[in-house]
Amino acid sequence: MAFTDPLRSVPDFDAGDAEWLHLLVGDWQLLADLGFGDLLLCFPRAVVAAAESPTGQPIPEEGSEFLVLAHARPTTGPTAYQKDMVGELVGGAAASTLRRAWVDHRIERASLSEWSSVASRSVTLVPLVRNGRTIAVVSLTADPQRDRLPSRMELVYRESAADLLRMANQGTWPDFAVRSDSRRGAPRVGDGMLRLNASGAVEFCSPNGLSTFRRLGLQGDLTGQNLLRVARELPLNAPGVDETLAPVLAGTMPWRAELSGVAASATLRAIPLRQGAERTGALLLCRDVTELRRRDLQLVSKDATIREIHHRVKNNLQTVSALLRLQSRRMHSEEGRNGLRHAMRRVSSIARVHESLSHEISEDVDFDELIRHQVKLAVETASEGQQVQTEVHGSFGRLPSKSATSVALVVNELVANAVEHGLRDRDGTVELAVTHRENEVSESGDACRVVEITIHDDGRGMGDAVIEESGVSAYRPPSEGEGLGMQIVRTLVASELRGSIRWQPGAEGGTSAVITARFPQQPLSGRR
Repeated sequence: MAFTDPLRSVPDFDAGDAEWLHLLVGDWQLLADLGFGDLLLCFPRAVVAAAESPTGQPIPEEGSEFLVLAHARPTTGPTAYQKDMVGELVGGAAASTLRRAWVDHRIERASLSEWSSVASRSVTLVPLVRNGRTIAVVSLTADPQRDRLPSRMELVYRESAADLLRMANQGTWPDFAVRSDSRRGAPRVGDGMLRLNASGAVEFCSPNGLSTFRRLGLQGDLTGQNLLRVARELPLNAPGVDETLAPVLAGTMPWRAELSGVAASATLRAIPLRQGAERTGALLLCRDVTELRRRDLQLVSKDATIREIHHRVKNNLQTVSALLRLQSRRMHSEEGRNGLRHAMRRVSSIARVHESLSHEISEDVDFDELIRHQVKLAVETASEGQQVQTEVHGSFGRLPSKSATSVALVVNELVANAVEHGLRDRDGTVELAVTHRENEVSESGDACRVVEITIHDDGRGMGDAVIEESGVSAYRPPSEGEGLGMQIVRTLVASELRGSIRWQPGAEGGTSAVITARFPQQPLSGRR
């Protein structure tokens, strides 16, 4: 359930109001850290509709309790609430102060006597006013620290929190124009903060913020300097400052950007400060991400190396397959040619798996496109002068990369076996069908998904006998008339796929080979 569901249930509020609250809660850790206090998002249990309200706007019913929809704790100071407040009800005098702030649309300071049932600290109540009506109330509960003289940094942090609360009260923060970039490496208050005036000059720079710019090559101090001009003089990897970075350094747009120097990198985030329609300055958060980017580069290099290895293995296997093809042409024995042809088909099957792995590096691989080509290749290689059609039903989706080779080899052998023995010198059809069963439990007690692969031919059939093998019995020596291919299939199904194989007569003739394979439970992305 979304925390904005109570809001959505009131007809006077729309989806835009709920989305704005989601933006606020997604970013209000910044506000909690700057204000050194806990944030509660409160909404009344009972609301008087705008049509029935004396103010013409939705207001809480007299005496209504308020429900806490969300809670954030500061990382810059102690929490005011030892328990999670989400789902708690605020009543009595505290609810009356919340209602007063809601109706008046003004930021209010609750007295300790009014808020004592909730917390024993300084409480600021901020009605969130959007389109002329309050949609929720935020409370900031902080320790006023009257027993000591606050530092310059603490004063600037609290002033910045007050500015953001004022903007939230006016409905101008958070800004819908903020980009939804990846949060990896996103700067936080403790990483470093600068406060800029309307012209882009630095009014305040935290020690961590100054350290970040020093690593980028800054000489001297930042206070009083124009940040955009300073950045243009830094030894950056790219000369100058591009047009997307300039608005962030000037604090004019609520965007994120990155400065990459010769020896260091830093992410930046600008939060413009406004008084009504006028921009009065900006907050700029910065974070040294040098080590993070170095690790990212190592991962990219590692991924590229792995892809290149798969690509080279694929090329080598294709070379082996070509050599086997050349050798088979020089063979005078039909049995020798058949053996080399089977070996060539198996090597080609493994090469196709490595080709797929060379295109993407992940824990699983999209198996569908690969197996469609593999089925056609196996049929073409095994059939001599026959017209054999192939049909594929269902989808494998994504399979674990470590199991892809085993599945490809098993399907390759069974399709070839269906053509060579099931159809044997006649035309026909080979069908591959895939079904899934989710959330089963393996013998080891782990959750797994079961994939059932059926390969059916409409050939001469195998009689009424049903043969099923799994576990230890699959490792038996080959029986009379059984080739290397079936021994490979039995071994791979039992060992690598943790499953079983069953041969049975088809419902309308022919033979069906049914493989039951078990894979670790995972999302079925890519399945059609």
